[in-house]
Amino acid sequence: MKTYREIQGGWGRGIRFTLIASVVMVMLVLQACGNNAGSGKEASSAAGGGTNTAEAAGGETAGNAPAVLSFGFIGSNKLNVPGGAEGWGFHKGIIQEELKKYGITEVKLTGFPNGPDQTESLISGRLDFGSLGDTPAIIAYASGAKTRLISQSSAHTVGYLIGKKDGPKTVKDLQGKTIAIQKGSFMHRYVVGLLQQEGVTGYKLVHMLIPDATAALARGDVDATTNLGVPALKLIDEGYTHLDDASKHPDLLGSSATVVSEEYLEKFPDFPKVWNAAREKALADLKQHEEEYYEFLAEIGDTTPELAKQVNPISDIKDTAFTEDGLKLLQGTKNFLVEEKLAKKDFNISDWQLQ
Repeated sequence: MKTYREIQGGWGRGIRFTLIASVVMVMLVLQACGNNAGSGKEASSAAGGGTNTAEAAGGETAGNAPAVLSFGFIGSNKLNVPGGAEGWGFHKGIIQEELKKYGITEVKLTGFPNGPDQTESLISGRLDFGSLGDTPAIIAYASGAKTRLISQSSAHTVGYLIGKKDGPKTVKDLQGKTIAIQKGSFMHRYVVGLLQQEGVTGYKLVHMLIPDATAALARGDVDATTNLGVPALKLIDEGYTHLDDASKHPDLLGSSATVVSEEYLEKFPDFPKVWNAAREKALADLKQHEEEYYEFLAEIGDTTPELAKQVNPISDIKDTAFTEDGLKLLQGTKNFLVEEKLAKKDFNISDWQLQ
């Protein structure tokens, strides 16, 4: 007959065995679930064309972002895309595939004639984020727009100042003259800064969108206007006077600004990291197809690949979200806008910028 101690020891061993068996069973169930989840992720990655970069970057997993993303850019063309790495990425579907990994299944792109119009849509909630010139982006933020700066894809935007035929021959000839500008745009800042440096006063600035300003210049209603890129070169080829351009004034060059609304960031906090990673992937692909990229620019700009290459060389595209020279240019632009009272208040770029 077993003693009480022997019986108790047997019960203890039985209890321990039961506990161990239970733990092993739970571990097997969890492992099975993990394997099934892993298979799902691999299938999703394969469908998306590669490894799930979201997880590799430690970002949000699929399903955490709103399904529809609204993006604004400056310009209008038949392909409805911007230039640069962003435009190439959208055109080739690279960015869309990256965003799908986070649950974003549709991207709505909208072109705007100028930066102020785009920032108005961003402030009103019609856009989630957008890429535009630094000047309107700064003016909007200084006016209270709840945006955050997430990248500068370019820091070499060249503005042109073009005079009417048989009109002013030099910048100094604009004393007391009328100049068409897009108020609140990068070119607005360029012209005011240029005239200040040249000591020109008494001039009159009138707000006109580029098509209207070009028509006014042809009629002789204005003495000069601002323009950029291929349209500017076309005007010069047509005999209009090339008074100046920002390439001669490094401190007056423009840069781009990609900004996102704080409202969208509340829904998808990791969006800046996700967007910049997708953009960099598009840029890497772009560099492998340079000739095709310039043909793409020619198509959206209604020009030739040769002119597109001259105006928008790939070397101008930044391969990281922020660079030292880009931030320096941004700081100088902000300081100028505050001094000229074009920006309502001063602020620290670092408070606006998201690394």
